[in-house]
Amino acid sequence: MEAIFYESAHLVLRQFNVNDASFVFKLLNSPTWIQFIGDRGIYHEDEALNYLIDSPLKSYEINGYGPCAVILKATGTPIGMCGLFKREYLEWPDLGFAFLPEYEGKGYAYESCMATLAYVREKYRFGGIYAITTEENVRCIRLLERCGFVQQAIISPSGGAERLLLFFSC
Repeated sequence: MEAIFYESAHLVLRQFNVNDASFVFKLLNSPTWIQFIGDRGIYHEDEALNYLIDSPLKSYEINGYGPCAVILKATGTPIGMCGLFKREYLEWPDLGFAFLPEYEGKGYAYESCMATLAYVREKYRFGGIYAITTEENVRCIRLLERCGFVQQAIISPSGGAERLLLFFSC
């Protein structure tokens, strides 16, 4: 049985499962994922399955949360992911999201982020939620600000040249 975390007007946010490998393969190889999140080296569906097992499914088990599959309520079509990620370099979880290109710019990211934040505030007692993005990802920055996040700093998590904007929301 699918674990539904939250429903909004148009979307269902549910736990990923091993049957989502084909969708995850497509999402992780979409142009905006590669441009703004990075190439995860997922070149075959079996690698997408391993990603699911090692990332979202493992996070549910260890942290009690993780990214959710974002599904259109009307059709049952998976369109993206949205949820919390635990980063070693952050005190609190970080909100992350990504959508297939054909579903960008339609309000689904905002709706899923707000649903995720509502769910998190109901279920967990974190001291806050972080979000990170690149300086070039202007659409993400605007969305985070619209969701109530405020930029706090510029960080380089790996100590290298990568610069990420760090946002925070109570």
